[in-house]
Amino acid sequence: MPKYRTTTEPLPVPTPVTQPFWDGTREHRLLLQRCDAGHVFFYPRSHCPRCLSNRLEWVEASGRGTLYSYTIARRPTSPDFEQDVPFVIAVVELEEGPRMTSRLVEVEPGEVRIGMRLEVVFDDVTDAVTLPYFRPAGT
Repeated sequence: MPKYRTTTEPLPVPTPVTQPFWDGTREHRLLLQRCDAGHVFFYPRSHCPRCLSNRLEWVEASGRGTLYSYTIARRPTSPDFEQDVPFVIAVVELEEGPRMTSRLVEVEPGEVRIGMRLEVVFDDVTDAVTLPYFRPAGT
C-alpha cells in the first residue's frame, strides 16, 4: 500500500531514457545523469543540456537538498488527485546542483519555508513503480 499517495493517481511510464532513473527509485536510490565534462542534470535525457555530449553516466545523488520554490495545491488538478488536496508541490535544489520537482510530505502546508533542508523519501506505489518525494531533513 502506498505511504504518501492515493492509488488512483496516474503513474509514470518509463521510456528507454528514463528507465535507469525509475530502476534506481525502485532500489530507493536517487540517480542523476552526468556527462563526461562533469555536468550533472535532471530530468533524464539523451544529451547533456549544457554541452550536448551524449557520453552520459548515472550517478547516485545524496538525496539531500533545499526547498527552492513551492506551491500548495488546494484544488485537484484532475479527479485523480481529489483525495490528496491540499498537498505541496516543491522545486528542490539538490546538493549536486540540479532542481527537481516533486511533492513535499511529512510537513503541514503552513510549515513550509523556502530554504528549508530536505531529504528524499521513497514511496513504493506498486511492484514496478517507486516515487521519490521529499520531506524536511531529519524527520
